[in-house]
Amino acid sequence: MKIAILGYGNIGKAAEEAIKAAPDMQLAGIYHHNDCLDCIDADVVLVCTPTREMQKFATVLAARGICTVDSFDIHGQIWSLRSSLDAVCQANHAVSILSAGWDPGTDSMVRALLMAMSPKGLTYTNFGPGRSMGHTVAAKAIKGVKNALSMTIPLGTGIHRRMVYIELEDGADFKTVEAAILADDYFAHDETHVIAVDSVDALNNVAHGVNLVRSGVSGETHNQRFEFNMTINNPALTGQVMVSCARAAMRMKERGEFGAKTMIELRPIDLLPGSTEQNIKALV
Repeated sequence: MKIAILGYGNIGKAAEEAIKAAPDMQLAGIYHHNDCLDCIDADVVLVCTPTREMQKFATVLAARGICTVDSFDIHGQIWSLRSSLDAVCQANHAVSILSAGWDPGTDSMVRALLMAMSPKGLTYTNFGPGRSMGHTVAAKAIKGVKNALSMTIPLGTGIHRRMVYIELEDGADFKTVEAAILADDYFAHDETHVIAVDSVDALNNVAHGVNLVRSGVSGETHNQRFEFNMTINNPALTGQVMVSCARAAMRMKERGEFGAKTMIELRPIDLLPGSTEQNIKALV
């Protein structure tokens, strides 16, 4: 499979490493935001641009019949994005896999599995403590911000605090920048604190993690409790999941299953290298 990367920030660099480590893939090229999309020759393009820019790139590529994978992370907008891209993919025999990271993404698959195991109940997803890439990019985009780091602190029961550390541009007013960050949709729904610092690089750490807990009922039996934990390097895991989803996209295209999909709609076995027989014998 020929896999290209569009965007070369933290996720793009991690995706490059994952492609080179994959036994069934080759790197078809690395492209930047301002490169001509018409020159991309690949089976799948990993759209590693900021979340708010990815739709325009994925739409152009899907219109050319090229499969795409992205890590779009604004949960409340995923369904509308899926609906928009699905029509383009269906018309041009392409596959787009949306929100291919760890949350949304693999955590979404874990939540779905736990709901199947315990249909009635409550699930709490607690992120961090760690650096949120999406929130960090959003803070960096605010006028007057030279550099930023957004840390997610779990408070329990799915509630989080955002600690946003910023370096200001020369002449920027802290109160104006703070108000703009607090009003951004990435931060408006959580307790958020904005702190001016001399150096973001002195604080930066890409570690992250999740604690996912479900308590519920199987049939009529109560007190079923499940817990899933992981501690990760954020961009490395996101890049790896995107690469695995590129494999799934190609297999779906080969079967004629065109359209835009989220990760909970995928066959888990399609994410893995090797034959169906090999993986069933190893995993079932």
